[in-house]
Amino acid sequence: MLSGLGSPATASADDEKVTFTVGVTNEVDSFNPFLGIESESYEMWALTYDYMITYSMEDMSPQPGLATDWETSDDGLTWTFTIRSGVKFHDGQPLTAKDVAFSLELYRSTTDYPYLNGYTLNFDTITTPDDRTVVLTLTEAVPNIEYLLSYLFILPQHVWQDQDPVEFENTAMIGTGPFKMKEYQQNQFVHLVANPDHWATPPKVDEVIFQTFENPDALVQAIKTGQVDAITEMTNTAVASLRNDPNVKLVIGAPFAPSVSDIILNQVAPENRPTADGGVCTGHPALRDRNVRLALAHATDKQKLIDVVLLGLGTPGLALIPDGLGQWYNSSLTDYAYDIARANQILDDAGYQDSDGDGVRELPDGSRPLTFRLNWPSDSVDAPRRAELLSDMWQQIGVAVEPQAVDPDALTAACCPAFDFDIMLWSWVSDPDPYALLRVMTTDQIPTGSSETGYANPRYDALFLEQSRELDLQKRIALVHEMQKIAHEDVVYIIPYYEQAVQAYRTDRFTGWQTDSGKVALEDTSSLLVIEPVR
Repeated sequence: MLSGLGSPATASADDEKVTFTVGVTNEVDSFNPFLGIESESYEMWALTYDYMITYSMEDMSPQPGLATDWETSDDGLTWTFTIRSGVKFHDGQPLTAKDVAFSLELYRSTTDYPYLNGYTLNFDTITTPDDRTVVLTLTEAVPNIEYLLSYLFILPQHVWQDQDPVEFENTAMIGTGPFKMKEYQQNQFVHLVANPDHWATPPKVDEVIFQTFENPDALVQAIKTGQVDAITEMTNTAVASLRNDPNVKLVIGAPFAPSVSDIILNQVAPENRPTADGGVCTGHPALRDRNVRLALAHATDKQKLIDVVLLGLGTPGLALIPDGLGQWYNSSLTDYAYDIARANQILDDAGYQDSDGDGVRELPDGSRPLTFRLNWPSDSVDAPRRAELLSDMWQQIGVAVEPQAVDPDALTAACCPAFDFDIMLWSWVSDPDPYALLRVMTTDQIPTGSSETGYANPRYDALFLEQSRELDLQKRIALVHEMQKIAHEDVVYIIPYYEQAVQAYRTDRFTGWQTDSGKVALEDTSSLLVIEPVR
């Protein structure tokens, strides 16, 4: 059942409309690309906006988007892009090179937002010799310009030019993408309709509804009863029941964008604490001690987490760069073995004793117990079970936790740059290039809200800048591997696992799903543009 949640009033008004419904539990946190953080927001933007350059689902190679072709100068500093003609925004206004240049400049100049601005780090000037040409000059040559541009949504200048980019709600989401926003009700649904004039592949369905359910059990029941046509998230415990349903097809495999679950440890040092933008910095001081972080790592049984939480559908994690990024992943790292005795010895040697015999160690000066707040977003499917298991594991080394689920928006505010937490359970979805995930561990991202941990290491910062400029692929890979080694040795995060994607769709409703590319992403345009009703 929908648990009292509503549905779009027009969803069934016209029986001839082809309506595709996706069941979700996680909500969009913002329709504004300068504000949203959750992966669900990026999914909505990808459906309603276009990029200059896109990536192939099959091999992640760059492909023409709103830019039909591009060329660079011999020194790699000047890039000239030809912009597709005949493209219109959802409100009927034509797209020109000026909209592209305006968008790139807006991302570059809006430094308040921690993510998309980072893709413009080396942008110098952006000019438009004519309505079909954009010339981008760089401060220095970079090895990944196609990737950088593939995450910058092209916005209509006539809509955004008089708006404050970090205040604008943007609920209309006027773009050039294959779908248009029709209606949105918070905690209920997002209702998109097809853009039949899309320049590439207009959808074969008339509308897509992302229907919100209050819990994973309701979501699984909805696909069984046919209330929804697909679900893109579920607990792995639902796999067995759905596998036996004759009208439901399970899809299990590598996610389209490699993901990584992380245990975030607040380790911001006093000298790096943000003084503006709500920097609270209430983290437990023990987490600034590598010995404590190392002991927690040795006390984390990753295989048990995989077996219990994921039912085996995952692999142990090592670095924030997931193994799904192939050559960028440093597979030579040696993980911290699950070893309770060793973890206890590390804390003993560092002076953390249980002086009062209550089972919880204290700081070496005895002023405070090793009791950590353990938080996670309340819409997470598997975090409660993960927290329960971690609590049991860490109790064996004299560490206690105070577990609590928190509203995702409130948790985001507590995280970054407030640092008003001790330990969080969350996850990242990775780009095809490691640039963005590497950047969140740099010192200059602590005050922006991009850094979750407050980690600071001058050597790591220098390597980040070096890899962002290194044009030789193998040399850049070596730099990226070295950065992962540094972060691993410093125990910046504890990475419990890299999980497989588990999704499902009704076989009696729609056909044409793209499930044989080696990636699982039913919500991606690669499927949503080609599925059609079963006749």
